Amino acid sequence: MTLERREFLKYAGVGLLALGGPMGLSQKAFAARETELNILCWEGYNSAQVLDPFRSMKSATVKAESLTNDPTMINRLRGGETNVWDLINVNNPWARKIMWPEGLIKPLDRAMMEPYFEMMMPAFKPPYHWAMSDDGKELLGMCQRFGPYSYVVNTDKVSRATAEDQGWDLWNDPANAGKYGVLESDDWNVFNICCIAGFDPFKEHSDDEVAKFTDAAKRVFKGAKVVGDIATMNQALVTGEIDFHMTGGTYSASPARADGNPNIRGITPKRGPMGGKGGIAWIEVTSTVNNPQLSPLAVEFLKYVQAPDVAHTVAFAEGTFNPVAQMGNPDCFKLFSAEELDAIQWDSLEEEMANSVEYDIVPDYDKLLDIMTAAKREASGG
Repeated sequence: MTLERREFLKYAGVGLLALGGPMGLSQKAFAARETELNILCWEGYNSAQVLDPFRSMKSATVKAESLTNDPTMINRLRGGETNVWDLINVNNPWARKIMWPEGLIKPLDRAMMEPYFEMMMPAFKPPYHWAMSDDGKELLGMCQRFGPYSYVVNTDKVSRATAEDQGWDLWNDPANAGKYGVLESDDWNVFNICCIAGFDPFKEHSDDEVAKFTDAAKRVFKGAKVVGDIATMNQALVTGEIDFHMTGGTYSASPARADGNPNIRGITPKRGPMGGKGGIAWIEVTSTVNNPQLSPLAVEFLKYVQAPDVAHTVAFAEGTFNPVAQMGNPDCFKLFSAEELDAIQWDSLEEEMANSVEYDIVPDYDKLLDIMTAAKREASGG
């Protein structure tokens, strides 16, 4: 009997007495969880390509909901949905810095799961920083997709060399007003506008920096020709409606590249305000939720997606295409065609990751988000 099941059965009687129901009903409810899995995630893990084989293999009901904002997903757990979800898939700092300290996730069995990290790319060798608790004792999640994420250009309009050298000043050049788009991605846009304003996003900001952020946000949204989702941005780039857009990178450019548009390219600036670096990279960490009736399929799913063929499927699940840590395993890497490697910009991945800092939490995010939202509303006439 699993620890989670013992804990549940220990306390189930109290809750059932309050509900006026027999113990047998709670046992049935828990048994149902053994063939049920609920995943809160970024797109990709909600793909039928990924989920259907697991459903068949386990004769399970698997439900996945995709969102595009880490704080929103975490707030769902804070709001009481720890009893709904079994797995949560978010960017790298949230497990270590927020969800584990707040008791929203459970640790994994290191002896069972750390060997999978040994098969990953060298940067992920255990103990991998973002997958561990601050004290280095607990394994908080498994890594898979990652990538650089700053901005995207149409290299027929702005060359890769120019974009990398000019960096965030692309948005400070008045001549570029009306030539770019802004992807709807609140947290990343806050990061980017900090960089455009010339300072590191991932620290407390002075009043002077907040004023610079306000000016930059107003300028950026006023000069944006298109504001929209990934499909809208890629279409606008391909048709020449815009020359470049923020926020973006391998994650957003890859569908257009896979469709035969190699001139659509994610760019990592060669320099910037974050200790000299100009790019920001993300690494997903998938954790088990602190669900009192955690499905045993949660850990089984984490094992399942480590398999070379499944990891390749995750990398190229419908929607967006990304490198995965499992490409460090030769049996996984060989599954990627030359065209797929080109779509995820494998040729520059190592260089771009080296020129990036890793996604982190902005201490005064709420204040900056309010300022940015007001600037967006003002620019749209709202």
